[in-house]
Amino acid sequence: MNKHVNQMEPGPAGAEQDRDIIKKTVTKLLIPFIQLFGLYVIAHGELGPGGGFQGGVILGVSVIVYCLVFGLKEGQKRMSIKTNDLLVSSGALIYGGIGVLALILGGNYLEYRALLPDPKLGSHYGILGIEIGVGMTVAAVMITLFYETVRRDDND
Repeated sequence: MNKHVNQMEPGPAGAEQDRDIIKKTVTKLLIPFIQLFGLYVIAHGELGPGGGFQGGVILGVSVIVYCLVFGLKEGQKRMSIKTNDLLVSSGALIYGGIGVLALILGGNYLEYRALLPDPKLGSHYGILGIEIGVGMTVAAVMITLFYETVRRDDND
């Protein structure tokens, strides 16, 4: 009977593989909720605590956690360096573009009420656009910092 019990228990390699399966399964289940929460924080930034920076960090961390659990190469298949660089640039362009659009429409830089005829609506959409731009940039910068840190560690 004792021999049968020992055959059922995984050895050190089996235990590690079991932990990997658990980590990967839990990560696959949690990451969509983490990302949804990050988007929620970005979208409701002008109404309460949070905003583009906090939501961007949450979104960036979701990719970083994926890389930590599945490996850097798998993570870069999901978020390539080129895509990440595009997000950094696009987010900054959105932020700056909203400010320049306000200037073109006769307001000051980032004067949101100049964006639409209804000042309240212009302010709402202007702030939302800024939050999205900041969130994209912050998420991508967090991921870039992680990629560069891991790359430097691999080179040492």
